[in-house]
Amino acid sequence: MKPLLLALQFMTRLPLPAIAASDRDFGNAIRWFPLAGFAVGAGVAGAAATGAMHGSALGALFGLIAWVAMTGALHLDGLGDIADATGAAHADRSRISEVLADPHIGSFGVTAIALQILAKFVLLDLALQRGSPLLLLFVPVLARIGPIAWALMLPPLHAGFGTLFRRGANWPVFACWLAVWSLCAGFACPSLLAALMVIPLWAPWLRARIGGISGDGHGAGVELVETAALVMLVIA
Repeated sequence: MKPLLLALQFMTRLPLPAIAASDRDFGNAIRWFPLAGFAVGAGVAGAAATGAMHGSALGALFGLIAWVAMTGALHLDGLGDIADATGAAHADRSRISEVLADPHIGSFGVTAIALQILAKFVLLDLALQRGSPLLLLFVPVLARIGPIAWALMLPPLHAGFGTLFRRGANWPVFACWLAVWSLCAGFACPSLLAALMVIPLWAPWLRARIGGISGDGHGAGVELVETAALVMLVIA
C-alpha cells in the first residue's frame, strides 16, 4: 500500500497522512500513477459537471481550477522548466541541467504555461459542449501511464526521481495499464485512442532536445498527453 499512497501524495494534493518510505517504495510508486490520474480525473469531471450546469465555459473554468488545484500545478512547472531548458539549449546545450535546476522561470516557461492553460480551457469548453463530463476521467489516467514508458525508454538526466522511477517501472505494468485504459476508452470514446501516439513520440523528442528524462520531463509529458487527449475528445 505504501507505493499507492506515495503515488497519490506525489501526483495529487489530496490530504493524505505522511508515511515513512524507502527509495524502493518511491520507485514502485510509478506503477500506481494511473490510479492517481483517476483521482485527478474524478475531481476534474465533478467540477466540470457542476459548472456545466450553468454553461460550458463555466464548466471549463471549474474543471481547470480543479485540475490545477488537485495537482498543485506540478506538471505545469515541469512544462515551464522544459520550455526554458529547450530555449537555453539553442545557445548552449551545457546549460540544460543548470536551467532545469533553477527555481526561477524564464520567458519560454511563462509562454508555455500560459498557452497550456489557455489550450486546456478552450478544449474543456468545447469538450463539454460535445460530450459527457465523465469522458474527462480518461484524460489524466492516460497521461500518467506515460511516465512508466518514459522511465524505461530514456536514461535518467540526473540523480533524482527519474532514477528512482526507472527502478520501479517495468513493461508488464505498462502493458496492463495500457490494455485496461484502451479497452475502457475504446468503448466510451474510440477517438481517444489516437492520443496514445504522444507517449512514444515524447521520448525521442526529449532525448534529442534534453538528453534524458527527469521529473520535469515527466511533468511536461503529462501535460502534453492531457492536451492531446482533450483534442481527441473535441474531435469526437
